[in-house]
Amino acid sequence: MTVSGLDFPVIIKMRDFSSQFRASKKRKTEKTMAKLYFNYSTMNAGKSTMLLQASYNYEERGMRVVLLIAAFDERVGKGIIGSRIGLKASAVGFEPEADLQALIGDLSKEGEPIACVFVDEAHFMTREHVWQLARIVDRMNIPVMVYGLRTDFQGKLFPASEELLAIADEMREVRTICHCGRKATMVVRLDAEGKVLREGAQIDVGGNEKYVSLCRRHWDDAMNGEWLAEAV
Repeated sequence: MTVSGLDFPVIIKMRDFSSQFRASKKRKTEKTMAKLYFNYSTMNAGKSTMLLQASYNYEERGMRVVLLIAAFDERVGKGIIGSRIGLKASAVGFEPEADLQALIGDLSKEGEPIACVFVDEAHFMTREHVWQLARIVDRMNIPVMVYGLRTDFQGKLFPASEELLAIADEMREVRTICHCGRKATMVVRLDAEGKVLREGAQIDVGGNEKYVSLCRRHWDDAMNGEWLAEAV
């Protein structure tokens, strides 16, 4: 009885320790799984500002990031991501036929490991670009944070945005407001005289003077000829 009484608690403790050891070992060997994030909104919601702030947070901690932008988007400058409040950062410009997975693969061979990839103006990408970003996440275990518009001036989804809405791991709406105070979810395109354009190419690189963000109601009014001057 005495031996049994002594051994029983010892066996229990050994079992507890063994279980804790296995759990601890599992936590150490498991890698955090990267994700594909899609931050979307209409124009002038602060997407680029958010991107630049997030990338700065990584760099401030000594972590390497890669910023990507469509090569033809030179509104701020060639290979530069800029925000309305004056923040800027150098980025890697990519062409429509670029393989983003191969690009990041080549960059990852140089210097420190890449902690995160950031993509601005995601609506300028192709559907295949979106899948290349997904492969960066799934096969290279590098998180990718994408920022862009959800719909165009006609209220239609951009191809890349549609693909991101379908396959992104996490999505976040970046909000801004219409002139009436409601949440702006749509955008209208204006000509040089400030008149609403209802037809045209889906991709048209312009500045703030070419686009106005509106709520659904006032976008509908604008597209049907009931444009409100105070919206400009």
